[in-house]
Amino acid sequence: MAGSVSRRGFLGGAAAASVAGTVTLAPGRAWADTTPPDRIRLSVNGKVYEIDADPTVTLLDALRERLGLTGTKKGCDRGQCGACTVHVDGRRVVSCLTLAIACVGKKVTTIEGIADGDSLHPVQQAFVDCDGFQCGFCTSGQIMSAVEVVSQGSARTDEDIREAMSGNICRCGAYSNIVDAIKQCRADQNRGDRR
Repeated sequence: MAGSVSRRGFLGGAAAASVAGTVTLAPGRAWADTTPPDRIRLSVNGKVYEIDADPTVTLLDALRERLGLTGTKKGCDRGQCGACTVHVDGRRVVSCLTLAIACVGKKVTTIEGIADGDSLHPVQQAFVDCDGFQCGFCTSGQIMSAVEVVSQGSARTDEDIREAMSGNICRCGAYSNIVDAIKQCRADQNRGDRR
């Protein structure tokens, strides 16, 4: 039929126009290549760092790759395993789903920042005492979550503790030892033995 446009012809023309529009908008270089990174300041473990980071950089990648704080582990990178748990303004977050730029002006605490010099944090010591290390990969995230669980004081039973720790998904043979470590910290806290 003369003058009609086929479906195939329409789609082909639309694709060509789209490509032509892209070339017109960004001749020579891709848009992402021309955008300079932002210079942001992060307060981590009581120290202020200035780093170059585009707005899509996660807190996890900023900590590990830009600041060299590798105690925080990258597990699933989807916010499901809890291995990357850190504290932002005293609350636990999964750093793989938190943008670094969203932490500007906030206090970030990692596993490297909870000990007091050579003295382990009470939760770290309890993990040692109760052999709650698992394979070690998830341990830093488990400890960071446990610190908040203990500080909240609301997890009183084993079931409460398991529910409060449910964001840290690893459940290997040492998991019962982690529960014991949290119970030990709670008992010490109630006696006023530890901070």
